[in-house]
Amino acid sequence: MNILYFAWLRERIGIGEEAVSPPDTIQTVNQLMDWLSQRSAGHAAAFADRKLIRAAIDQIHSNHSLPITGAKEIAFFPPVTGGLA
Repeated sequence: MNILYFAWLRERIGIGEEAVSPPDTIQTVNQLMDWLSQRSAGHAAAFADRKLIRAAIDQIHSNHSLPITGAKEIAFFPPVTGGLA
């Protein structure tokens, strides 16, 4: 599975993407974030405040409780704002 990190998550972790093979017991986005948090201090810092993190499973915005079974790509990014001033 390929993991993509954007914005400050990428800065805290120190990489923009990585290929991982989580154990079969990791079945949801939340569980994946728990597992990734154990990879390094940068990962732990990036995932410290989950309510500031959005996720996409195979390019579809997803909530943290959705299953990741069979996913090829998971992206993590901060909330995006925009619009006209």
